[in-house]
Amino acid sequence: MIKAVIVDDEPKAIQSLSWELTHFSDEIEVIKTFSNPEDAIDYLNYNTPDCLFLDIQMPTMDGFQFLGKLENKNFAVVITTAYNEFAIKALKHEAIDYLLKPIDSDDLDDTIKKIKKYNTKIFNSSKFEEALSNFNARHEQKKITINTDGKLIFLNIDDILFVESDGNYSTIVTTEGQKILITKKLKEVNDILPEHYFFRIHNSYIINLNKIKEFIKNEGYVVMESNHKIPVARQRKSDFLEKL
Repeated sequence: MIKAVIVDDEPKAIQSLSWELTHFSDEIEVIKTFSNPEDAIDYLNYNTPDCLFLDIQMPTMDGFQFLGKLENKNFAVVITTAYNEFAIKALKHEAIDYLLKPIDSDDLDDTIKKIKKYNTKIFNSSKFEEALSNFNARHEQKKITINTDGKLIFLNIDDILFVESDGNYSTIVTTEGQKILITKKLKEVNDILPEHYFFRIHNSYIINLNKIKEFIKNEGYVVMESNHKIPVARQRKSDFLEKL
């Protein structure tokens, strides 16, 4: 059963789409509806449905602004609109599909198929990441395994110089100067790396403790073997000194 959330500033539009979804297919259950986008954001940041049907034109906040405020996007997004000019922009904002109002039953059938395909992909990806995490946790680590760009990279931990945050992504910088962009936040990378070798020295950086060349106390940064200068967050300084 696909659990769906609807966000639309027009109650009649919500009522109409809810009726179409529940009467068109026995595979969809509408679990929540919102006419206030702020209430919907609060809900979606702590709950994960299978899909979101989102009106693109709302007076207080358009659909694209709405998507930009979401911390959690682990669900399929379907844009609903009366204006097909938004279609390309909608797809660029990671929506899997868009539906033109009034919604055609054939279009809805295609959308449901896309939602099911998307959720299968997400489920398999999640299980794969869980298997990698279990593998990394089971072994006394000399290597870590990273899943990126459809391939597995096996990195010697001694070859990792530091990791830098890039929003929802992270960049691993190796001792040879290679930069590896991965689709993980820095916190997720920190959970993978063995803590007796690595330390999150700053909101934006994790460093390999064995690769520090200098610590400039007065100016508050470390110099790595590559001569990269990495700032030390003030609130992390005492913990960092204990690690040395």
